[in-house]
Amino acid sequence: MGADTADLRVSTITRRRALALAGLAGAGMAVAACSDDGPDQASGSNGSDGKTFYWISHGAPSDQIWAIANDGATAAGEDLGVSVRTSFHQNDVASQKEALASAIAARPAGIATSIPQPGVLTDLIQQALSAGIPVVTLNSDEPESGRIAYVGADLTRVGVTWANYLLDNGLVASGDKVWLPVEVAGASYQVLETTGIDSVFEPSGITTEVFQAGNDPAESLSAMQDYLTANGDEISAIIGLGDLVMSNIQQAFDGVGWEAGRVPVVGWGNEKTTADAVKAGYVDAAAWQYPDSQGYLPVVLLNMLSRGLGAGYDISTTALYTTDNVANYEKYLK
Repeated sequence: MGADTADLRVSTITRRRALALAGLAGAGMAVAACSDDGPDQASGSNGSDGKTFYWISHGAPSDQIWAIANDGATAAGEDLGVSVRTSFHQNDVASQKEALASAIAARPAGIATSIPQPGVLTDLIQQALSAGIPVVTLNSDEPESGRIAYVGADLTRVGVTWANYLLDNGLVASGDKVWLPVEVAGASYQVLETTGIDSVFEPSGITTEVFQAGNDPAESLSAMQDYLTANGDEISAIIGLGDLVMSNIQQAFDGVGWEAGRVPVVGWGNEKTTADAVKAGYVDAAAWQYPDSQGYLPVVLLNMLSRGLGAGYDISTTALYTTDNVANYEKYLK
């Protein structure tokens, strides 16, 4: 494997260590609330010092990764004795912008947010920072926004890792075409991951095709099966740029009569169906994001910042698993 593949590891910051860094071990009790409709709809009692933090996601609460992340954010509120108001916006940029604007107006102690598309939240993040509200990004990043810290995968590096895995293991070669299905073409994660992939493949003479499968599970599966039926003979490998498309791989192969291993597949692995597909041989390697850390650690960092403690931490939360170590990760999935 190339260096980028071998070096893809998770930061080993435990909850206890994070609390120690913040000087808050043994903090008081609180209720961390969750609302699907926006942070202004969330409810919950403040912690012992009255601090409230907003945690805003572009994802859906029903998605495995975001359910785990929300649990992490809730646990952080309980451990630190603060109120955490979470919301999910299902790739609706206008809804997420409205939620962020409402959060700024509430003047909380800090805001954590994912980035749904490049540049769309930059002005609001700048507004928050100008108002003295620290902002930490999670899951998908935009350093140019001025955010103070980031918790999540380096998505460009993840793309490099997937491409190197296929290339280094002799699974693709010059002249091949690699299919890149994704839920939302143009989303930040797709742009960054594809940038990393193409940086490896273009010099090697390998082409890629981004394919928007959509966010609806049934429609996404149908779109992927239609593509494989019409274009399957043209592709030499698949890189799934999101968890929904990766969770569809085994069903998509079965639906068009492809056996496991017909073409190599790599991509995200935060869903149990993907972990099962790795064990069954449909997926060669999958990336785990440690979504609980993406929920928990932004709240810890914001609480540190609100106390005048350190800033600027970028925490990488990613690991690659195969059939050899899938058991280490599937135990967290339902």
